[in-house]
Amino acid sequence: MLRLAFVTGTQAGKWFRRFQDTTAHGGLFTIDADDSMAELLSGNVDVALMRLPDGRVDDSFHVVRLYEETPGIAVPKDSVYAEAGEALALADVSDEHLNYQLTDSGEVDIAAVREALQVVAANVGIAIAPLPLLKILSKKQVVPLALTGSEVPVTEIALVWRKSHDNEAIQDFVGIAKGRTARSSRQEKPKRTAREKAKTKQSRKIVNNPLQKPKKRPKQRKRR
Repeated sequence: MLRLAFVTGTQAGKWFRRFQDTTAHGGLFTIDADDSMAELLSGNVDVALMRLPDGRVDDSFHVVRLYEETPGIAVPKDSVYAEAGEALALADVSDEHLNYQLTDSGEVDIAAVREALQVVAANVGIAIAPLPLLKILSKKQVVPLALTGSEVPVTEIALVWRKSHDNEAIQDFVGIAKGRTARSSRQEKPKRTAREKAKTKQSRKIVNNPLQKPKKRPKQRKRR
């Protein structure tokens, strides 16, 4: 069984389903965590779907970067920004009270983001964080919008695991996350029985030649 922790703000359900349906590694155990790297370091999981940058990731880990996150800004529901519903630049909100923003390196404190959004929901100020994270955490009184501008740090979502603990299950999950399909010869598939293989072979013959009728079995003579 593969054990995986996925950081808040990621929605990897389709990868989980594909891994369980197309591989034979004993299933998948997942943890939703604000700090998926901490779960990996403690040995609770084999691999972490996490947000980069993270100063704890060093040369002892494999890192597969999957995608960049759009920067975002959370504004009060009743603000003029929410009514416009358009992407904002930092210059547009320069006069607003800033409850939270990413560090210069781009690291995110999810607990601090949660607290900041409570203040935004009270119609006070704004919060800057990755847009997918804001969409997950924002309540009804908060509207998350995209934030533009090169001065905003960009975060990335990546799969991270220890080099010393590399295995086929992790490699198969990485392949699925990167778009490998179930037909890939590199991916370990569930073993089929001889009967299942025979049925598949017969169905292919019928599809290839729909006019061909299945052969009838010869009648057996009754013994007297």
